Amino acid sequence: MAYLEDKKISFLEEAARKIRISIIESLIAAGSGHTAGPLGMADIFTTLFFHSLKHDAKRPDWNERDLLVLSNGHICPVYYATLAHAGYFPVEELKTLRKFGSRLQGHPHRDFLPILETSSGPLGAGLSQAVGMALALRINAGDESAPGFDSHRYVYCLMSDGELDEGNSWEGAMLAGKEKLHNLIAIIDRNNIQIDGYTENIMPLENLRDKWEAWNWHVQEIDGHNFYDINMAIERAKAVFEKPSVIIARTIPGKGVHEIEKNYKYHGYPVGGKEEAEGFLKELRTLGGKIKSEHE
Repeated sequence: MAYLEDKKISFLEEAARKIRISIIESLIAAGSGHTAGPLGMADIFTTLFFHSLKHDAKRPDWNERDLLVLSNGHICPVYYATLAHAGYFPVEELKTLRKFGSRLQGHPHRDFLPILETSSGPLGAGLSQAVGMALALRINAGDESAPGFDSHRYVYCLMSDGELDEGNSWEGAMLAGKEKLHNLIAIIDRNNIQIDGYTENIMPLENLRDKWEAWNWHVQEIDGHNFYDINMAIERAKAVFEKPSVIIARTIPGKGVHEIEKNYKYHGYPVGGKEEAEGFLKELRTLGGKIKSEHE
């Protein structure tokens, strides 16, 4: 297992802080976009790209890479920010988010960045796409001459809880369970909000564990902000060989900015005026006043 030592956890915490700052800066420049979800998923993206995921920024189309499908494409500001800090493109390019002609559109477009495995937007489609990829990898694993042969490659599918309102999600879950796709790891952002309100008011989802287990999935529930928990959940998922795995990560939407934490209105609400934006950035730069900002 790839255990996390305290030094590595400290590194990941600092990387996540910088990624959250970049998220807000890019949303300020864009003047539109989703805020709460990207901030809430920063710790999971950081763990993936700086510890767990097999990838190479210098070779984004590397045949031995793990595959990552972002089903809830609207949280792409955290995906873009993580990719930039991981070396896939200059951090300064993040300020072109949602601009005409930019590679960083409001939902990921696979033709614009080599690392993107899919274009996403329609919620609920990502898991079915990931199931297809996992099946293809398994088929190819039986032929060493096939492109991308590697029996130890994984497909990660990042999903929102709100998109589980979509029937397509459960069709994909049912097929993955039937095919026992142990190379498929789904991570659900269980932040309990969607654009119209709180998930349990709009369309109750619980008991999520029972539902996924009914489709023959290995299920774990974790704190989506605890790097040790995130890493251990991924490692446990890799140790399961008879079924696909799903990690239900309980996250705080808007994590890091106290004013908007757990506020469903910021699901799709961008950063406001200059004063509000500067307040958000100061809180993130100082971890709520715990450290001194380099801007002071």
